[in-house]
Amino acid sequence: MSIFLGVNIDHIATLRQVRGTKYPSLIEAARICEDSGADSITLHLREDRRHIQDRDLEDLKSKLKTKMNLEMAATDEMLKIASEISPEDCCLVPEKRQELTTEGGLDVASQLSRMKDVCDQLQSNSIKASLFIDADRRQIDAVAECQAPIIEIHTGHYANATNQKNTELELKKIIEACEYAHSLGIQVNAGHGLTLENTSAIAKIDSIVELNIGHSIISRALFVGLALATSEMKALILKARGL
Repeated sequence: MSIFLGVNIDHIATLRQVRGTKYPSLIEAARICEDSGADSITLHLREDRRHIQDRDLEDLKSKLKTKMNLEMAATDEMLKIASEISPEDCCLVPEKRQELTTEGGLDVASQLSRMKDVCDQLQSNSIKASLFIDADRRQIDAVAECQAPIIEIHTGHYANATNQKNTELELKKIIEACEYAHSLGIQVNAGHGLTLENTSAIAKIDSIVELNIGHSIISRALFVGLALATSEMKALILKARGL
Protein backbone atom coordinates (compact mmCIF):
# COMPACT_ATOMS: atom_id res chain seq x y z
CA MET A 1 0.00 0.00 0.00
CA SER A 2 1.33 3.44 -0.94
CA ILE A 3 2.22 6.05 1.63
CA PHE A 4 2.23 9.79 1.04
CA LEU A 5 4.11 12.70 2.59
CA GLY A 6 2.49 16.01 3.44
CA VAL A 7 4.94 18.77 4.35
CA ASN A 8 3.83 21.46 6.79
CA ILE A 9 5.44 24.80 5.91
CA ASP A 10 4.08 26.83 8.86
CA HIS A 11 7.54 27.50 10.23
CA ILE A 12 8.77 29.02 7.00
CA ALA A 13 6.07 31.61 7.73
CA THR A 14 7.22 31.81 11.37
CA LEU A 15 10.63 32.98 10.18
CA ARG A 16 9.03 35.54 7.90
CA GLN A 17 6.73 36.90 10.59
CA VAL A 18 9.60 37.45 13.06
CA ARG A 19 10.71 40.39 10.91
CA GLY A 20 7.47 41.14 9.09
CA THR A 21 9.21 40.73 5.74
CA LYS A 22 8.03 39.32 2.43
CA TYR A 23 10.61 36.56 2.60
CA PRO A 24 11.14 33.65 2.85
CA SER A 25 8.55 32.90 0.18
CA LEU A 26 5.98 30.23 1.00
CA ILE A 27 5.31 29.74 -2.69
CA GLU A 28 8.96 28.95 -3.31
CA ALA A 29 9.06 26.69 -0.26
CA ALA A 30 6.00 24.77 -1.43
CA ARG A 31 7.46 24.41 -4.92
CA ILE A 32 10.73 23.00 -3.56
CA CYS A 33 8.85 20.54 -1.33
CA GLU A 34 6.63 19.37 -4.16
CA ASP A 35 9.58 18.98 -6.55
CA SER A 36 11.36 16.96 -3.85
CA GLY A 37 8.61 14.44 -3.22
CA ALA A 38 5.93 16.09 -1.11
CA ASP A 39 2.45 14.83 -2.05
CA SER A 40 0.64 17.70 -0.33
CA ILE A 41 1.32 20.96 1.46
CA THR A 42 -0.08 21.57 4.94
CA LEU A 43 -0.74 25.00 6.43
CA HIS A 44 -2.29 25.84 9.80
CA LEU A 45 -4.19 29.12 9.78
CA ARG A 46 -4.31 29.79 13.50
CA GLU A 47 -6.80 32.17 15.03
CA ASP A 48 -3.92 34.31 16.34
CA ARG A 49 -2.26 34.36 12.87
CA ARG A 50 1.15 33.73 14.43
CA HIS A 51 2.59 32.30 11.21
CA ILE A 52 0.32 31.54 8.24
CA GLN A 53 -1.72 34.55 7.08
CA ASP A 54 -4.99 34.65 5.16
CA ARG A 55 -3.23 35.92 2.04
CA ASP A 56 -0.93 32.88 2.09
CA LEU A 57 -3.88 30.58 1.47
CA GLU A 58 -5.01 32.70 -1.47
CA ASP A 59 -1.51 32.91 -2.93
CA LEU A 60 -0.78 29.21 -2.58
CA LYS A 61 -4.08 27.70 -3.67
CA SER A 62 -3.55 28.53 -7.34
CA LYS A 63 0.18 27.73 -7.25
CA LEU A 64 0.24 24.24 -5.73
CA LYS A 65 0.85 21.32 -8.05
CA THR A 66 -0.27 18.78 -5.44
CA LYS A 67 -3.00 19.63 -2.92
CA MET A 68 -3.58 21.87 0.07
CA ASN A 69 -4.28 20.45 3.51
CA LEU A 70 -5.61 23.30 5.65
CA GLU A 71 -5.33 22.81 9.39
CA MET A 72 -7.81 24.92 11.33
CA ALA A 73 -9.97 25.19 14.42
CA ALA A 74 -13.64 24.30 14.02
CA THR A 75 -14.86 27.90 14.20
CA ASP A 76 -17.33 29.79 12.04
CA GLU A 77 -14.57 32.15 10.91
CA MET A 78 -12.39 29.29 9.71
CA LEU A 79 -15.29 27.53 8.01
CA LYS A 80 -16.00 30.70 6.04
CA ILE A 81 -12.36 30.96 4.99
CA ALA A 82 -12.28 27.29 3.99
CA SER A 83 -15.40 27.72 1.86
CA GLU A 84 -13.74 30.62 0.05
CA ILE A 85 -10.35 28.96 -0.47
CA SER A 86 -11.62 25.42 -1.17
CA PRO A 87 -8.63 23.37 -0.03
CA GLU A 88 -8.82 19.70 -0.95
CA ASP A 89 -8.57 18.68 2.72
CA CYS A 90 -9.30 20.42 6.02
CA CYS A 91 -7.77 18.97 9.16
CA LEU A 92 -9.70 20.10 12.23
CA VAL A 93 -7.43 20.58 15.23
CA PRO A 94 -7.82 21.84 18.81
CA GLU A 95 -6.31 25.25 19.39
CA LYS A 96 -5.24 27.12 22.51
CA ARG A 97 -3.94 30.67 22.35
CA GLN A 98 -0.88 30.14 24.57
CA GLU A 99 0.31 26.76 23.25
CA LEU A 100 3.58 26.53 21.36
CA THR A 101 2.09 23.92 19.04
CA THR A 102 -0.92 21.59 19.01
CA GLU A 103 -0.68 19.68 22.28
CA GLY A 104 -3.09 16.81 21.72
CA GLY A 105 -5.98 15.46 19.75
CA LEU A 106 -9.42 16.94 19.27
CA ASP A 107 -12.09 15.74 21.69
CA VAL A 108 -14.70 14.90 19.07
CA ALA A 109 -16.82 12.79 21.42
CA SER A 110 -17.57 15.68 23.79
CA GLN A 111 -18.74 18.01 21.01
CA LEU A 112 -20.34 15.56 18.63
CA SER A 113 -23.17 17.77 17.44
CA ARG A 114 -20.86 20.65 16.57
CA MET A 115 -18.35 18.43 14.82
CA LYS A 116 -21.08 16.76 12.77
CA ASP A 117 -22.23 20.20 11.64
CA VAL A 118 -18.70 21.29 10.74
CA CYS A 119 -18.04 18.10 8.77
CA ASP A 120 -21.36 18.53 6.94
CA GLN A 121 -20.48 22.11 6.03
CA LEU A 122 -17.09 21.07 4.68
CA GLN A 123 -18.62 18.22 2.70
CA SER A 124 -21.18 20.59 1.20
CA ASN A 125 -18.23 22.59 -0.16
CA SER A 126 -16.56 19.43 -1.56
CA ILE A 127 -13.82 19.58 1.08
CA LYS A 128 -12.66 16.38 2.79
CA ALA A 129 -12.78 16.69 6.58
CA SER A 130 -9.94 15.18 8.57
CA LEU A 131 -10.15 15.10 12.36
CA PHE A 132 -6.91 15.25 14.36
CA ILE A 133 -7.38 12.87 17.29
CA ASP A 134 -5.45 10.85 19.82
CA ALA A 135 -5.15 7.08 19.38
CA ASP A 136 -8.43 6.44 21.21
CA ARG A 137 -11.30 4.16 20.11
CA ARG A 138 -13.88 6.45 21.69
CA GLN A 139 -12.71 9.31 19.49
CA ILE A 140 -12.60 7.11 16.41
CA ASP A 141 -16.20 6.03 17.03
CA ALA A 142 -17.15 9.70 17.32
CA VAL A 143 -15.44 10.44 14.00
CA ALA A 144 -17.43 7.64 12.41
CA GLU A 145 -20.64 9.22 13.73
CA CYS A 146 -19.58 12.49 12.12
CA GLN A 147 -19.08 10.62 8.84
CA ALA A 148 -15.72 12.30 8.40
CA PRO A 149 -13.72 10.39 5.77
CA ILE A 150 -10.29 10.90 7.33
CA ILE A 151 -8.58 10.96 10.72
CA GLU A 152 -5.09 12.11 11.52
CA ILE A 153 -3.67 10.25 14.48
CA HIS A 154 -1.71 12.49 16.86
CA THR A 155 1.73 10.92 17.20
CA GLY A 156 3.07 13.45 19.70
CA HIS A 157 2.77 11.18 22.74
CA TYR A 158 4.81 8.56 20.90
CA ALA A 159 7.38 11.11 19.71
CA ASN A 160 7.76 12.61 23.19
CA ALA A 161 8.04 9.34 25.13
CA THR A 162 11.11 9.44 27.35
CA ASN A 163 11.99 5.74 27.51
CA GLN A 164 11.75 2.61 25.39
CA LYS A 165 8.88 1.11 27.39
CA ASN A 166 6.67 4.17 26.94
CA THR A 167 7.66 4.49 23.29
CA GLU A 168 6.55 0.91 22.65
CA LEU A 169 3.34 1.45 24.61
CA GLU A 170 2.43 4.55 22.61
CA LEU A 171 3.31 2.83 19.34
CA LYS A 172 1.04 -0.09 20.26
CA LYS A 173 -1.84 2.34 20.91
CA ILE A 174 -1.28 3.95 17.52
CA ILE A 175 -1.16 0.62 15.69
CA GLU A 176 -4.39 -0.56 17.34
CA ALA A 177 -6.14 2.75 16.62
CA CYS A 178 -5.05 2.71 12.98
CA GLU A 179 -6.27 -0.85 12.49
CA TYR A 180 -9.61 -0.07 14.13
CA ALA A 181 -10.22 3.08 12.09
CA HIS A 182 -9.24 1.28 8.90
CA SER A 183 -11.74 -1.49 9.71
CA LEU A 184 -14.46 1.19 9.84
CA GLY A 185 -13.54 2.47 6.39
CA ILE A 186 -11.88 5.66 7.64
CA GLN A 187 -8.71 6.85 5.91
CA VAL A 188 -5.87 7.07 8.42
CA ASN A 189 -3.22 9.79 8.34
CA ALA A 190 -0.76 10.55 11.13
CA GLY A 191 1.58 13.25 12.30
CA HIS A 192 3.12 15.44 15.00
CA GLY A 193 6.64 15.29 16.36
CA LEU A 194 7.87 12.93 13.65
CA THR A 195 11.59 13.02 12.80
CA LEU A 196 14.13 11.02 10.82
CA GLU A 197 14.81 9.07 14.00
CA ASN A 198 11.26 8.03 14.94
CA THR A 199 9.21 8.01 11.73
CA SER A 200 10.08 4.57 10.35
CA ALA A 201 8.06 2.67 12.96
CA ILE A 202 4.99 4.79 12.15
CA ALA A 203 5.49 4.54 8.39
CA LYS A 204 5.53 0.72 8.67
CA ILE A 205 1.88 0.72 9.78
CA ASP A 206 0.13 -0.51 6.63
CA SER A 207 -3.17 1.28 7.27
CA ILE A 208 -1.59 4.74 7.36
CA VAL A 209 -2.09 6.55 4.06
CA GLU A 210 -0.31 9.86 4.72
CA LEU A 211 2.19 11.31 7.16
CA ASN A 212 2.13 15.06 7.77
CA ILE A 213 5.50 16.34 8.93
CA GLY A 214 6.69 19.91 9.31
CA HIS A 215 8.89 21.11 12.14
CA SER A 216 11.60 18.46 11.79
CA ILE A 217 11.82 18.89 8.00
CA ILE A 218 12.07 22.68 8.22
CA SER A 219 14.62 22.40 11.03
CA ARG A 220 16.72 19.93 9.05
CA ALA A 221 16.52 22.24 6.04
CA LEU A 222 18.61 24.83 7.91
CA PHE A 223 21.59 22.49 7.53
CA VAL A 224 20.99 20.51 4.33
CA GLY A 225 18.47 22.59 2.38
CA LEU A 226 14.73 22.16 1.97
CA ALA A 227 14.96 19.95 -1.09
CA LEU A 228 17.16 17.35 0.59
CA ALA A 229 15.28 17.55 3.90
CA THR A 230 12.06 16.74 2.03
CA SER A 231 13.46 14.06 -0.26
CA GLU A 232 15.26 12.18 2.52
CA MET A 233 12.08 12.03 4.60
CA LYS A 234 10.13 10.80 1.58
CA ALA A 235 12.79 8.16 0.92
CA LEU A 236 12.71 7.08 4.56
CA ILE A 237 8.95 6.51 4.65
CA LEU A 238 8.96 4.67 1.33
CA LYS A 239 11.78 2.42 2.54
CA ALA A 240 9.94 1.72 5.80
CA ARG A 241 6.89 0.69 3.77
CA GLY A 242 9.03 -1.50 1.51
CA LEU A 243 8.40 0.60 -1.57
